[in-house]
Amino acid sequence: MTNGHVDILAGALDLADRVVVAVGVNPGKSPMFPLAERQAMVAAMIAGLGKGDGDRVTTVEFSGLAVTAARAAGATLLIRGLRDANDFDYEMQMAGMNAAMAPGLRTVFLPASPASRHITATLVRQIASLGGDVTPFVPLAVKRLMMRRGR
Repeated sequence: MTNGHVDILAGALDLADRVVVAVGVNPGKSPMFPLAERQAMVAAMIAGLGKGDGDRVTTVEFSGLAVTAARAAGATLLIRGLRDANDFDYEMQMAGMNAAMAPGLRTVFLPASPASRHITATLVRQIASLGGDVTPFVPLAVKRLMMRRGR
């Protein structure tokens, strides 16, 4: 969970009455934390927004298609963050595939704010694994969990 995720969640809350944060298992990625701890990070992230939005945000776990998880949650929008043109190209392809599989589900892109545009979870993991300071890139609760893990 990075400050980039916080940025996109804050934007999603400006657009939607209710936001479901889907925490998934992606076989192409190797997360630093197990699923339950990532869900706890989302809860801490929501509380850290300080907007009293905790009742508007829930988390779900999923291991299959995002559209399947979205349908199960009753979602009408998939909100995706964009940092740069590479993200845009990839996300446009994904949006097209998702629209074909779930025509009633619309993808909305939110551009990352300039303060978080450079942050990627992959780079944060790399910085942590090399003993660097991740303070500028993650919420305090996430940093604490990383420190407990020796990262």
